[in-house]
Amino acid sequence: MSPLSLDLLRTFLAVHRTGSITAAAQTLGLSQPAVTAQVRTLESVLDRPLFDRLPRGVAPTPAADELARRVAPSLDALDGVVESELPSDAAVHLGGPAEFLCEEVMPMLAPLVRSGLRLRTTLGLSDDLLADLAAGRLDLVISTIRPRVRGVQADPLYDEEFLLVAAPSLGLAGAGPRELAAVPLVAYAEDLPIVRRYWRSVFGRRPAMAARVVIPDLRGVLSAVRAGMGVSVLPAYLCRRDLAAGTLVTLAEPDEAPINTGYLAVRSGALAKPAVARVRAHLIEAFRTAPTY
Repeated sequence: MSPLSLDLLRTFLAVHRTGSITAAAQTLGLSQPAVTAQVRTLESVLDRPLFDRLPRGVAPTPAADELARRVAPSLDALDGVVESELPSDAAVHLGGPAEFLCEEVMPMLAPLVRSGLRLRTTLGLSDDLLADLAAGRLDLVISTIRPRVRGVQADPLYDEEFLLVAAPSLGLAGAGPRELAAVPLVAYAEDLPIVRRYWRSVFGRRPAMAARVVIPDLRGVLSAVRAGMGVSVLPAYLCRRDLAAGTLVTLAEPDEAPINTGYLAVRSGALAKPAVARVRAHLIEAFRTAPTY
C-alpha cells in the first residue's frame, strides 16, 4: 500500500463525512479497528492529527477539513465513473418521512418505475436519513430540515402548509385557543412539535393543553381526528381529500398559515449515477408543477 493510497483517503473521507469511526466502518464494510488503523496511518504519513476523539464520534481538525476539501471532488468523481459503469437497472435508494413519501412522492415516481427504475426506500426522521445519505447508504433524501451535513447538497423542493383541523361533528368552527384548551388534542409526539409551532405562529402563545392521544404517524393522527377523537394540526397535503369531502373542517383561517420547507438532498458524487440524476430531475420537475402542499 503506497503512503497516500486511495484506500486511506476513502477511509479518511468516510470518517470526515460521518463524524464517526463506527459509522465509517459500517459504510465501508470494514471493522472499526481497521478504520482506526487506516486513519492513524494517514495521520502518521501527513505528520498531523486529523481528528479529535470525542465521547461520541470524532471532530475533524482544520487540517482534516482542508484535506477533505482537496480530495473529495476527485474521489467523488472517480466513484462516479465506477457507478456509471454499473448496470442501468441499479436500484436508487431514497429516504424520506413516511407519510409524505408514501402519500405524495410514490405516485410521482410511478412513471419511472413503469419504465424500468428499481427503487428502494427508507422511512424515518430527517437527521437519521441525512446521516445515512452522507455515509453512502442512501442516494437521495427528502428532508424536512435544511441539510447541514458534510458531503451533501440540497435544493428547496416544496413548502408544506399546516392546518388546524377537526371533525365537523365536534362543532368547533370559530373556536379560539381558550375554547380549544378544553378539547382533546391528538398529536404526533408528546412534546407537540407541530402543534407548538402552529400555536405560536397563529395564536402567539404556547398551547395550554397536553396531548390526549399520541400517534407517531401523521396518517394515524388524521384517522383519529376524522373519527372525532379531537383536534390536531396536520399538513395540508394529508387533509386535502377529507376537506373536500367535508369529513374534516379547518378551525382557523390565518392570513399566513405556518409552512415548512422540504429539501431534496443528494450525496456528493451520486449524481454521476444516471438513475439517481434521473430521479432527482424528475422529482424537481414534478414538485415544480404540483399544487401547494
